[in-house]
Amino acid sequence: MKTIIFARVSTDDQREANNSLPAQISRMQDYCDRHNFNIIQTYSFSESAYKDKRDEFDKTLEYIEKTKEKIAICFDKVDRLSRNIFDKRVALLYEKAVADEIELHFVSDGQIINNSMNAGDKFAFGMKLGLSKYYSDAISDNVKRTFEQKRRNGEWTGPVPLGYVGIPTDKNKRLRRDIIIDHEKGPLVKKMFELYASENYSLDSLKNKISEIGLKSNNGKELKKSTLSFILKNSFYCGIAISRKHGTYPHKYPRLIDNALFGKCQEILLKKRNAPSKGISRQYTLGNGLLRCHKCGCSISFEYKRKKSGKEYIIGSCTNAKGICKREYVNENDLLEPVYEILEKFETISEKTQSELVDELRKNTEAEITFHKTQINRIRNEYDQIKAKDDMLLEAFLEQSITKDIYDKKHQEFQDKLQLLNIELEEYTKADYDYQTTVSTVISLSRRAKTIFENCSEPAEKRAFLGFILQNPKLKEKKLDFELASPFNLVLELAECPTWLWR
Repeated sequence: MKTIIFARVSTDDQREANNSLPAQISRMQDYCDRHNFNIIQTYSFSESAYKDKRDEFDKTLEYIEKTKEKIAICFDKVDRLSRNIFDKRVALLYEKAVADEIELHFVSDGQIINNSMNAGDKFAFGMKLGLSKYYSDAISDNVKRTFEQKRRNGEWTGPVPLGYVGIPTDKNKRLRRDIIIDHEKGPLVKKMFELYASENYSLDSLKNKISEIGLKSNNGKELKKSTLSFILKNSFYCGIAISRKHGTYPHKYPRLIDNALFGKCQEILLKKRNAPSKGISRQYTLGNGLLRCHKCGCSISFEYKRKKSGKEYIIGSCTNAKGICKREYVNENDLLEPVYEILEKFETISEKTQSELVDELRKNTEAEITFHKTQINRIRNEYDQIKAKDDMLLEAFLEQSITKDIYDKKHQEFQDKLQLLNIELEEYTKADYDYQTTVSTVISLSRRAKTIFENCSEPAEKRAFLGFILQNPKLKEKKLDFELASPFNLVLELAECPTWLWR
């Protein structure tokens, strides 16, 4: 019988052990010789049998599908076929074997799958598949538990950040024992944070500066602008490791910078990210894609016109890029009339109404306020409890009830917890403060909207303001069609509504 043999490994350890590809192939070749099988194809590859995506194995299935005569397919063991009982490939091969189109031979397991199997053979095959999946699941669970314990211990399992160096174990260089500050690159990375915190450098100029002082990647290459941004945002340098899946946790390794320096750099990055673009046109208030055609969705373009009398005005029309609109012009001032009407309505909001609106909005969000207060109280209580434990720990050390090693370890643990609680408290406090100030600011801004708009000296400034308060503005039948953006629409609704209806 013609035969195809499959050899598969999924890890480097398997390549080096008795389960290596050559060892599997040798056992299957001996098996085929004993059974007078004619080997027509040999496949060997490295691929996990636990995942759904198995590109290498799927290529071999295509070959089997094209083969019209009955063939034997040899694996060393059942787990070389799959470690997932729900794998569609297992069902496909099993059905072909039962239909007498192929035979499956598992050499080391002594198992043959064909159309003459009895109930015991089927049960044994199912059990071996189930045990293979259980083995992989158990390993996965152990790995998860191991990583959870490492995080609790403050250990970092990812790539070592630039400025640090990993110390490997004596037996296996792939296993890292500790992370320490690189005595050459560490001070340069710290200098980079200090330079950026001075606010005298952009990322481009910082890139040139650190190249001058000699900071390069671990591969000896110059750092890219994107790499600088990633480093400046990495809180590992101030003691907080970040896991995409599990969030933040304090690590046990030396801090390269303090929290104040890291926080300063984040403020500068945020400020520069929110800075307005310099490439916006300053010619037309409703230009640069702010306004679109209601019929075709194309942009409305504007242009200056000058009459013989010397009077200047701005007109706009659909660009008609799709060829389905007529080129009809409309004066920009006419389009802005409904905007001024809305701004004048905002202007009628009195200080008394503003105060009542703020109070009413606060009442409608009592649940959120209560939640904030509860969380802040919880954090403060936890902070006080940990601080008390840390004080007791110090007393125990001073009384020589515990050793310095125990004190240092527990003290660092308490400090890390206090640091995380401080960060959490800052976030809740900031959120509560932002809410208190934002409500009042939005209403105050609404009342002064017309004055702000008229005081904008450049068309680009007016355009930016309109983009802030208008939602989906469109040119519809030579008129400006729009909705007010949130929360300005809510402010206007409440302002126009009698106060007795709020309650």
